[in-house]
Amino acid sequence: MPHAIRRFQVLFLIVMLISVGRTATGQNSAKSDSETNEKNTLNVLFIGNSYTARHSLANVIKQMAEAADPNLIFNPTTVIYGGQRLVNHWSFGTQNIVRQHSLTREEQLATIARIRESMGKNPEGKHFRGALGRQEKLLAELDAGNMSRTKWDVIVLQSYRDDIDVAPNAKETLYAQFAPKFAKLAKAQGARVVLYETTPTTQNAQPLTTKPDSAPIMDKVKNIARLANSTKSKVASMSLAGLRCQTERPDLSLRFVNDAHLNQTMAYLTACSVYAAIFNRSPVGLPVNSVTDIRFLEKDGQKDKDKDRDGKPITKTFSPKDLADLQRIAWNSYQEFETLRKEQ
Repeated sequence: MPHAIRRFQVLFLIVMLISVGRTATGQNSAKSDSETNEKNTLNVLFIGNSYTARHSLANVIKQMAEAADPNLIFNPTTVIYGGQRLVNHWSFGTQNIVRQHSLTREEQLATIARIRESMGKNPEGKHFRGALGRQEKLLAELDAGNMSRTKWDVIVLQSYRDDIDVAPNAKETLYAQFAPKFAKLAKAQGARVVLYETTPTTQNAQPLTTKPDSAPIMDKVKNIARLANSTKSKVASMSLAGLRCQTERPDLSLRFVNDAHLNQTMAYLTACSVYAAIFNRSPVGLPVNSVTDIRFLEKDGQKDKDKDRDGKPITKTFSPKDLADLQRIAWNSYQEFETLRKEQ
């Protein structure tokens, strides 16, 4: 009888151990599933002008990113000054937004004082007034303890005609001078940098009947490649993507006729290119298929918010062919740039 009791006790202990093991395994599995389903947030700062603001570019990229990864929250912030470049952003204190995670009150007060001084020398400078308001708001948030201290994950630096000409007595373009300044602040907090290179001088308003001149474009692309290598940045090269689009799809126009900005087609190509640079991933197959501009038709004192600057629908929904071609061209251009930069 004692032997039978002992055998029963041993068997009971084994069953209990197996049960506890299964329960623990089940708990671990449930926790793992929960963690897998948690949303990941990517904080992305876009610094630029209307070439970033038009068509709500950051939000188009957000749609693409979240469509590709349902567990991702793409959190974009934009700092926009119309017609301005990185050199101007530096004067306006945008670098304080880049490093807001470690910004001190003394640093912010010094920036505000400098902007006020600049305003005194240039009282008509509307952007300085806008910058002052932005920086004073940042100071108020800092004093109230409400300022975001979240570090950026990605910072997108837009060029605008500052990546072409070299000023007298300068060795580099202004973009090549100021992109590294912002990149250094980005890298210090572990953020990745994307150089968004615009190409306002090569966008075509009408379908092309002759091949575009690739030589000056490739010279510029090589310069951007060297800058990308020195700053360890990814690149959305719109001069290269535009050239490939003009070569493969000369029937497509890339800017408005009545507005010098990129049109919906170029905006979509740009969004695909920036998406590729941020994620090092192909945009081919993404379901996002339309772009809506933020500027509408104004004619004879009348506003038509359903029409773009050329009088066409303000929202362009792309045909399956155009959508596939633009996605493919963006990815092939990104890959071409990555190959080219290795040769620089």
